[in-house]
Amino acid sequence: MIVDAVTWIILGYFILLNVGYLTLNLLAVAALFRNNQEKALEDLPQVYAGLEPAISILVPAFNEEATIVAAVRSMLQLTYSEYEIIVINDGSRDHTLDVLVKEFSLTAFPESFRGRIATQPIRALYRSTRHPNLRVIDKDNGGKADSLNAGINSARHPLFCGVDADSVLERDSLQRVVKPFLRHPEMVASGGTVRVANGCEVKDGYLLRVGLPRNPWALLQVVEYLRAFLFGRLGWSQLNAMLIISGAFGLFRTETVIEVGGYRTNTIGEDMELVVRMHRLLRQRGVPYRIEFVPEPVCWTEVPEDKATLKNQRIRWQRGLSESLTSNWGLMFSRNGGTPGWLAFPFMVLFEWLGPLAELGGYVFMVFAVTLGLVSWSAFAIFLFVAIGLGILLSASSLLLEEMSFHLYPKAWHLAALVLVAIVENFGYRQLNTFWRLVGLYRWAAQRESQWGAMKRKGNWQGK
Repeated sequence: MIVDAVTWIILGYFILLNVGYLTLNLLAVAALFRNNQEKALEDLPQVYAGLEPAISILVPAFNEEATIVAAVRSMLQLTYSEYEIIVINDGSRDHTLDVLVKEFSLTAFPESFRGRIATQPIRALYRSTRHPNLRVIDKDNGGKADSLNAGINSARHPLFCGVDADSVLERDSLQRVVKPFLRHPEMVASGGTVRVANGCEVKDGYLLRVGLPRNPWALLQVVEYLRAFLFGRLGWSQLNAMLIISGAFGLFRTETVIEVGGYRTNTIGEDMELVVRMHRLLRQRGVPYRIEFVPEPVCWTEVPEDKATLKNQRIRWQRGLSESLTSNWGLMFSRNGGTPGWLAFPFMVLFEWLGPLAELGGYVFMVFAVTLGLVSWSAFAIFLFVAIGLGILLSASSLLLEEMSFHLYPKAWHLAALVLVAIVENFGYRQLNTFWRLVGLYRWAAQRESQWGAMKRKGNWQGK
């Protein structure tokens, strides 16, 4: 019977999805245990002290007057041995440039600008009279990717770190994320765990106290971020198959990024697209390389606190995923694809890219089928367990591992609230998020115009 066949296909899809996530979880658990063992050596004198490569921090900013000062203050307090900060003002229509000039005593200065990657015209270059390692590029609007490319052209150091303007960094974040480069000469990129800053206390760009947001939309995203970073990316990293490094914080080898053409300016998901393209091109060329994930929290970022902004963000993310995958089809099942091409890429296509179609289709079909008596209630119960019950289990396990490994949320009610959220999110929020992703998939197919997202920056979690 057709209904029975469709039911088994739906159940098989959700089972395969959860088995995949469970496998990533197990890989992440093993990695976290190794990481905890390495922490025991952190109190010893640093083996690489004085040998760390210099880093250029690139901060693209578009209408970021609410958060840019705190973000730069945070970066100026980093304990790394040698780094520079380059803020790229992408033709902001608010007072982003004005607050930077006033707060950090910026003055215009002439400088030769290497145009190895094409960008929109540069209006002016500024440097701080109080902070020798702080520079600002003022340019015509061209989008986040174009801003990052302008920063790469101006970067003076062998590694660069792309950081969102609404981010607050841990003081030792660069030391942590550079470790893979020190251990492996073939390292081309590394990423770290990004956490939700809403609800935290920040003063002068420095994180003083970790807390949970009271806003329900932001609270839901705390669990999402824990699950995505601690399990998804850490798990794929163990297979050298991580396809995503968050645009909020990622470290790259400058020359390698220039060689592959920099960031694409015709995509929303420029951060993921760059990583996937690096996998594809470096494997095609037979170049040994590694891309790794650092499990420690290195960056805190503001997340949307209203439904409309969150919806637009998730739609953009799904469009970016669509563009990243379809522009790099050559990686999938390619002769030199390895685990990125034969495992990670197909997984992303089946469960992340086409997932909204399969998941919503599965929910709708099973509800109608059981209502019309075409499917037994026992089969429907099995579906709910596979689709929702295992999702709760995976979310709860991510919270448990976070508590065991980092214990960032100090109060008992923090953990209790997060466990409750891990349960509640599966009854409505997850389905709503899947619907938004489906809208993003449709808008990608309709070839809607790509642009900077209109994220509402409140900055009210930042102390003055």
